[in-house]
Amino acid sequence: MADLKTIVIDGTEIEVPAEMTLIQACEQAGIEIPRFCYHERLSIAGNCRMCLVEVVGGPPKPAASCAMQVRDLRPGKDGEPPQVKTNSPMVKKAREGVMEFLLINHPLDCPICDQGGECDLQDQAMAYGVDFSRYREPKRAAVDLHLGPLIETHMTRCISCTRCVRFTTEVAGVSQMGQTGRGEDSEITSYLGETLKSNLQGNIIDLCPVGALVSKPYAFTARPWELTKTETVDVMDALGSSIRVDTKGREVMRILPRNHDGTNEEWISDKTRFVWDGLRRQRLDRPYIRENGKLRPASWPEALDAAAGAMRDRKVAGLVGDLAPTEAAFALRNLMDAMGGVTECRTDGAKLPTERAGYAGTAAIEDIDTAKRIILIGTNPAVEMPVLNARIRKAWLRGADVSLIGKEVDLTYDHTHVGTGRDALTDLMGKGVSSDDVEVPSLVILGVGALVGEDGAAVLAHARTLAERTNAGLLILHNAAGRVGAMDAGAYNEGGIDAALSADVIYNLGADEIDIPDGPFVIYQGSHGDRGAHRADVILPGAAWTEEQGLFVNTEGRPQLALRASFAPGEAKENWAILRALSAEAGYQLPYDSLPQLRRALVEAAPHLAELDALPVNDFAPAGELPRLESGDFGLAVRDFYLSNPIARASQLMAELSQLAKVRAEQPIAAE
Repeated sequence: MADLKTIVIDGTEIEVPAEMTLIQACEQAGIEIPRFCYHERLSIAGNCRMCLVEVVGGPPKPAASCAMQVRDLRPGKDGEPPQVKTNSPMVKKAREGVMEFLLINHPLDCPICDQGGECDLQDQAMAYGVDFSRYREPKRAAVDLHLGPLIETHMTRCISCTRCVRFTTEVAGVSQMGQTGRGEDSEITSYLGETLKSNLQGNIIDLCPVGALVSKPYAFTARPWELTKTETVDVMDALGSSIRVDTKGREVMRILPRNHDGTNEEWISDKTRFVWDGLRRQRLDRPYIRENGKLRPASWPEALDAAAGAMRDRKVAGLVGDLAPTEAAFALRNLMDAMGGVTECRTDGAKLPTERAGYAGTAAIEDIDTAKRIILIGTNPAVEMPVLNARIRKAWLRGADVSLIGKEVDLTYDHTHVGTGRDALTDLMGKGVSSDDVEVPSLVILGVGALVGEDGAAVLAHARTLAERTNAGLLILHNAAGRVGAMDAGAYNEGGIDAALSADVIYNLGADEIDIPDGPFVIYQGSHGDRGAHRADVILPGAAWTEEQGLFVNTEGRPQLALRASFAPGEAKENWAILRALSAEAGYQLPYDSLPQLRRALVEAAPHLAELDALPVNDFAPAGELPRLESGDFGLAVRDFYLSNPIARASQLMAELSQLAKVRAEQPIAAE
């Protein structure tokens, strides 16, 4: 148990852990301390001096509350608890002085600054500053940096809080930003003028307390008070990051992170943050029917009649795509079952079992924080799930030992490369287990790319047995946001993807990562004109994830609710409603007429989905004999981080970032 200490803050006695800083103790007491450089997820810099407080009986000058711990406080002369004042005349004068210094060189950009309305400097100047300045000298100017197509810089506004430097170095794991010079010549810059290479770089936009770093795609398009804000979840990967979608009218203008310690903390990847322009482009906004080899626009009754007619008295199968909400997957499965067909969500061929522990794992993402040994198998989390990779990096900084079995990649932290494939996993399984291996908190993270192949089930069995022997948790790293929910909804069959592709009619619910062979009649339901729409005989336009309510279950098995932030374009409809209308047209009417009724049926089939944001406990059934592994290297689930789904492929910015990444990878390196 933490060592507790009693202190008095502004006359209120409070008991807090001794290792807390004064700024944290003040927050515990419900007192807000202004700050610019301090951030609870970054190291302490102590350089802005805005968080000054008065320590009674201490030095005759204010103290930086972010850099002083509670244990450093001395009791009063008669042994009474130490006192801290946050609103005394000394503190007020100190804050006014700090604010006056910060504004000496700050430009008067507020009317045209893109940070206006949500600027920490603006807010704190109003709350703690003064209405005059004693300085009349010319303001200093600074050269703007070129950090790439995501971040626009106005370095004259920079107050040298170094949040961006600390984030890129500590969390993102790239050492390209730093501060040079001293005094008024100091400036934040990038190494040799390089652009940032991280998949998490957009987070420094949120961290910047002034308008020095702003979003380049969003700049000058809207003001924060014009936007409607919707709290929802991300589907660009299976982490289930908590996000806020800001809309102006019918358009999504930007996507920001929300704090959730169980998943993304308060970071999001660049794909999540900047993919919103893909929601506007290449959209399917009306039904189509293919005649004489060409697609022609059609009405909804016409398209539903054509789809229902094709499905009658024929062998049917349903494919569930990576971004399909759980309700739509459940409705498709119900329709296929009624028509005597099969449903399949494992479109990449991954040998996921029907046992929940086998596809949702037995560990929580938060377990990474306390793990002392992490084994990565067949995955590159830096590309598949950058925010989770930052969490592994944080565990590594705290002393965790990380091992990798699979292709050697840059994970942004040191790790032991055990081998590239199945032989290395077999050798690891052959080693004995010591008592230390069992006692050390451990985690096995298995990439879904390792489960693709004939021996995918055997790979999972080995990973599971490795976790059981070392008393470790097993985390399955999915890259499809809708996969775990679709498995919970029962959208699978014994024959796997091969059985589904052998049908006469294939109902494709947004499965754009698979090539459907020639022969079957294809009905495509989706939001974008991607690969699935090109192969379709009938197209039924559906809503994207920001345009309908939907349940998604993240990679650890946590049910989450995505809320509607805008409306689907043209004649596009909600996905579950399309399936309900088609079922009536086909003569197999589904037994629900509204989304609440559908959810009720879904929860009856999978009761754990009723507990939103709760993590069910999954346990494996007793294991049988360990199957033999074949030889060969493990593949990776994601080849191009920026183009992994139809929304991202519709984004011009994602295409530009993908091209930049390829150019950077092909750059020659000079010989030493």
